[in-house]
Amino acid sequence: MNRHSFLALLLAAGLASSAVAQQAPEKVKVKNKRKAKTEATVQPVPATPALAGQIDQSAQTDWANAYAETITQNDLREHLTVLASDAYEGRETGEKGQKMAADYLSTEFKKLGLVGPVKDSDNPYLQHFTMVRSTWNEDATLKLGGQTYKWLVDFYAMGNSPFQQETTVQPVFVGYGIEQEGYSDYAGKDVKGKDLIILLGEPTSPDGKPVLSKDRSTTKWGNGYRAKAAMAAEKGARSVFFIDFDPNSNFDKLVPRMMPFIRRPGISFKDAKSEARPTAFFVSPKVGYKLLGTTAPAVTKYMAAAGKASKPVVSTFKPTKFAIKAAKKQEDFTTENVLGFLEGSDKKDDVLVLSAHYDHIGIIDGEVHNGADDDGSGTVTVLEMAQAFAKAKAEGHGPRRSILFLCVTGEEKGLLGSEYYTDHPVFSLSQTVADLNTDMIGRTDKDHEGKGDYVYVIGSDKLSSELHEIVLNSNEKYTKMELDFRFNDPEDPNRFYYRSDHYNFAKHKIPVAFFFNGVHDDYHGAGDEVEKIEFPKMEKRARLVFHSAWELANRDTRVVVDSNKP
Repeated sequence: MNRHSFLALLLAAGLASSAVAQQAPEKVKVKNKRKAKTEATVQPVPATPALAGQIDQSAQTDWANAYAETITQNDLREHLTVLASDAYEGRETGEKGQKMAADYLSTEFKKLGLVGPVKDSDNPYLQHFTMVRSTWNEDATLKLGGQTYKWLVDFYAMGNSPFQQETTVQPVFVGYGIEQEGYSDYAGKDVKGKDLIILLGEPTSPDGKPVLSKDRSTTKWGNGYRAKAAMAAEKGARSVFFIDFDPNSNFDKLVPRMMPFIRRPGISFKDAKSEARPTAFFVSPKVGYKLLGTTAPAVTKYMAAAGKASKPVVSTFKPTKFAIKAAKKQEDFTTENVLGFLEGSDKKDDVLVLSAHYDHIGIIDGEVHNGADDDGSGTVTVLEMAQAFAKAKAEGHGPRRSILFLCVTGEEKGLLGSEYYTDHPVFSLSQTVADLNTDMIGRTDKDHEGKGDYVYVIGSDKLSSELHEIVLNSNEKYTKMELDFRFNDPEDPNRFYYRSDHYNFAKHKIPVAFFFNGVHDDYHGAGDEVEKIEFPKMEKRARLVFHSAWELANRDTRVVVDSNKP
């Protein structure tokens, strides 16, 4: 799952984070039991041979079920034990481990008899593209009131920087940076090209409950900074300086914890246009009071008044001019998506995409983050589905539509690999009937601990009622799990629909379904290891994706695009 998701979750707990990342240090700390593996080359584990074992050829055979049963816990484990080993160094985009994973996946696709469809590539299974890696210079400073404040002590940032040289800034205060029906901090203000000061959090009543939602639950405005940054971008702001005045937050303790993430390189496309989104800075409360030209009691009074009124109130703050320099250095590198193609029969011009991202977040503070669940689980599911469909075709029961097995890179950097593919498709998007995306299906989240088998399905009803029915019917007939659709709610503050690779297909009006187990304690942590994967659950979820894909690939008509839900 996209690293920006991780940042948003941290911010929801008062942990404003950065989407930038650091280069892997030379010395790597690994779990003791895995140290020997790290120092040796891990040999690829052979996939189940595509033609091994014949399936019952009787006229009564349910071919979908017969080939689904070739997706097994053992095969999933074999692949995942390789890809999520320390030897692959966390599969950081553009780094050694990601290249190793790309080679492993392309080799497996070739073994299965899939075609490499990428023309003019040194390896037809690899879609190379150039990215830019950018890193913050650590000599950044913020000068205010005769004092100089330091980078990674008093402030930090994420995104691109408009302040490569020292720049004088006159900030504009826009309260909580909220705009919705009945509440607008932007009313009557033109902030285009300006630098904003915005408070983190949202207005609350004296008992601490949010006042902007009917049920007094936290809204998207109180769940981190992302919704506020998006609104500031919509308004044309150049930068935003976020301040967290919550007494339970501790900026001084937060910064050392977030330092490894802040120092990691940010990644963007080589030919990308300048981002429209503003740079997000995060400053300490001490600096925040000075930026606003005010005191702690005055801020407390303002926040209480906004909560009581449930609407913006006039402040007495007098934002102060300051000088800032926050430069970034840049370098080019290449990365690659991995593609395997299985041609269909009578409807071969239609293409179904089965996707997952194979990158992860690499090495942080010298420790490998292997991403067994995120998204090793989805990646090996794609491999196993490729094995099942290839076997079906070899035995005379192949899909009517063609299938593209797509393992993308750069998801953790902002869905970049899937964005590149949909902007530079190997098969026309007009040919693409749907995308089934698998991202984290190997664990259990807290809401389902101690309960039966389940999987979250996200987005299946957003564009196509038929796709939604296909998933429902496939589960009812074969896997019989609880399908949890809660994250389809457009008001869901997690916004998972927008946070994995399916979204780059959905924005082109291609029907999608995203299969997901939810977030757990090891999400983006060093503890996301193969030993914690629940393979029986993962097998069942993988089979549900396969059954849905089988129906999409073999039905008489393409699924209709008959809705456009938010």
